[in-house]
Amino acid sequence: MNFSGYLNILRLHQWLKNFTLFFPPFLGGALLQPGMLSRGIVPFLAFSLVSSATYIFNDIMDLEHDKEHPTKCRRPLASGTIDKSHALILMLALLLCGVLLGGQTSPRFLLFVLLYLLISVLYSLELKHRPIADIFCITVGFVLRLYAGGDAFGVSVSAWLFLTVFLLALFLSVGKRCSESLSLGENAGKHRRALAAYPEGFLEGTMYLVGAAVLVTYSMYVINQPLLVYTVPLCMFGLLRYLFCVKSGKNGDPTQALLKDGPLLSIAIVWVLMVTWGVYR
Repeated sequence: MNFSGYLNILRLHQWLKNFTLFFPPFLGGALLQPGMLSRGIVPFLAFSLVSSATYIFNDIMDLEHDKEHPTKCRRPLASGTIDKSHALILMLALLLCGVLLGGQTSPRFLLFVLLYLLISVLYSLELKHRPIADIFCITVGFVLRLYAGGDAFGVSVSAWLFLTVFLLALFLSVGKRCSESLSLGENAGKHRRALAAYPEGFLEGTMYLVGAAVLVTYSMYVINQPLLVYTVPLCMFGLLRYLFCVKSGKNGDPTQALLKDGPLLSIAIVWVLMVTWGVYR
């Protein structure tokens, strides 16, 4: 059995996105209350298992296209490392476990998980081929995680936090598409139909526009919190660094960029430390 192949098909690095569940209690000053961290283990696992199941489903749907892709051809299914039938069984097992864990959290949390699952399936089947809709599907996934985290921890999500996370997710999603378009060049439309439909300069212009909106909404979110306001320059640096990664031809996938780009990772760590000090001092 090829254990590395099975680990790769789970895309464990993408589980970083599920830490969005912890945003409401972390930024709300409740995360360090007794039992709060342990309260998030089951919800985190539920979303992680379901998200891995959706990645496998997407790989199954894109199998033939991935074989012709310059980088995706190395994925376990496309390279033949894992058999399609085995991947399907793993997907169903992950889906069942994730849904059961989601149901243990709360009925409303389970609803967020199922909505995420529905949007992911629609994305893999059709919406990823539709311009703008493909970007919004990814963005809505982050928003669902945010509200699912609020429900799991019993912490309300403010309007400014919603706007900040929504716009940041949209910014990262557009950046990922822009990076794909730049790296694939003339073959972009062949590997992802939505890229062929975007007018020239649309993705770049949208990325700059949404990036500016992220900075404004985040500034408004922290403006009344004396110490957190000093994280705004970090936010600006992070946005610019991600733009630099996208435009310089580096990996535009948000999780890959965070893990592999030293300055971006450093800024993220400093931001967490500063917010922790500002909220929990």
